[in-house]
Amino acid sequence: MTLPLTDAQAEELLDRYNSSDSLRKHGRAVRGMMRHFAGVYGEDVDYWGQVGLLHDLDYEQWPDEHCHKTPELLREAGYDEAFVRAVISHGWPHCSDVKPELVMEKVLFACDELCGLVTAAVLMRPDRSVLTIEVKSVRKKFKSKAFAAGVDRDIVLQGAEMLGVELDALIEGTIAGMRAVAGEIGLAGQAA
Repeated sequence: MTLPLTDAQAEELLDRYNSSDSLRKHGRAVRGMMRHFAGVYGEDVDYWGQVGLLHDLDYEQWPDEHCHKTPELLREAGYDEAFVRAVISHGWPHCSDVKPELVMEKVLFACDELCGLVTAAVLMRPDRSVLTIEVKSVRKKFKSKAFAAGVDRDIVLQGAEMLGVELDALIEGTIAGMRAVAGEIGLAGQAA
């Protein structure tokens, strides 16, 4: 799996279409999570990482066309159809008709939402650090429907089922991936 862009160039692509600091950090958080899980599954960490980084490429400028504008942007940048498919599968079934089939696609589908939940949980902590948060804290927030109400828990649970893994394992892996990029995403807090 050859990537047409370096990681730095992929970051520039993300930043070109997303000026929002939170969307940029989210892309980098999802990249960290995807890189972690690629290592777990023995896959290409750079490839998985760029899929995670660019998954919301069109979201800020074309929110009503989310997952529909991205293929055009990715193809223009030189990405192949397998990469495009992996990226847009995370929107299934809400804004994409591409169902996640590969493990990489299922991880992105399940853990994109989890990255948002972990971020929200970390920001509520006094130290604002992903380096100190534990699975049980995130699990407790997951159960509270009022907390980070925009996070679709059903997608996370459906993704866990697709992967055949427990929710706690997904949370643990998501935290681990985000810890690897804590400084980059502004979640190193006072523990750094």
